[in-house]
Amino acid sequence: MRTLYYSHPDFLGHDTGVAHPESIDRLHVIEQALSAPEFAPLQRITVDIPADILDKIGLVHSKAMIAKVLSTIPEQGYANFDADTVVSPGSKPAALRAVAAVCDAVDRICTGQSARAFCATRPPGHHAMPDYAMGFCLFNNIAIAAEYARSRYGLTRIAIVDFDVHHGNGTQAAFCEQPQVLYASSHQWPHYPGSGHPSESGIGNIINIPLPTGSGGEVFRDKYRQSILPAVKTFKPELILVSAGFDAHRDDPLASLDLVEDDYRWITDELLCIADACCQGRIISALEGGYNLSALANSVAAHVRSLMGSPTRGE
Repeated sequence: MRTLYYSHPDFLGHDTGVAHPESIDRLHVIEQALSAPEFAPLQRITVDIPADILDKIGLVHSKAMIAKVLSTIPEQGYANFDADTVVSPGSKPAALRAVAAVCDAVDRICTGQSARAFCATRPPGHHAMPDYAMGFCLFNNIAIAAEYARSRYGLTRIAIVDFDVHHGNGTQAAFCEQPQVLYASSHQWPHYPGSGHPSESGIGNIINIPLPTGSGGEVFRDKYRQSILPAVKTFKPELILVSAGFDAHRDDPLASLDLVEDDYRWITDELLCIADACCQGRIISALEGGYNLSALANSVAAHVRSLMGSPTRGE
């Protein structure tokens, strides 16, 4: 079964304005990287926006929040939810189709059509709280995917691993009292959005691993070996979801960690080994951050290359 790759022109329509780091160019460089011959085996998928898309979003977000997001998106020009979160007319189809993509990936993987997927979607999602949008994010794509997998397919053990440099406060808020979902995040500390302290443990289902400024691959890998990977294995997930942010890269302008492309290859391989052992290899990855275009393209290529192949353990 081929690895699924979700993309769509609508994701380019989410115009955030001049000089905004979460720009259209992010997807241009990803598409260019994944157009190399080695990625030809990817099964490239574009999805329609289903009639029940608002019901899917409502699995995580309140009706009032959904209405607020959709009504704030302007018919022309720009509007803001906060200083960082900018929307324009194309933001509505982009945000709806991002949710459609991750839910379609859940459908295909839970029905055995494939085992692995990478969703090159925007806007990103892991800062979107159940009741409000923030931090470049409108709807929490990965959280919605988890709730959709629970409600549609009856899964009772879903692990979400978030290696974005920023803590996924929205995902944590969605599941901090939900024992069927394990949320594990590594992130720079202290850093935006200010959450993600180890004491924030939910009902024992939340694992936060702060990384000091300047931490590189050795620290990153050690923290995963010591905490996150054993916890995910013990949880024995039926599905692994990944908030794949690549802004912990040493060249990223919005953070101060020191990861390189091979660190993303390594963590992807480690998660694939767990997926192969626990859940028939089922893993869905959705794009979050990553704002140096060259580093983003190379890191996504390393991540997707691993998703397409057999995981290898080691340094």
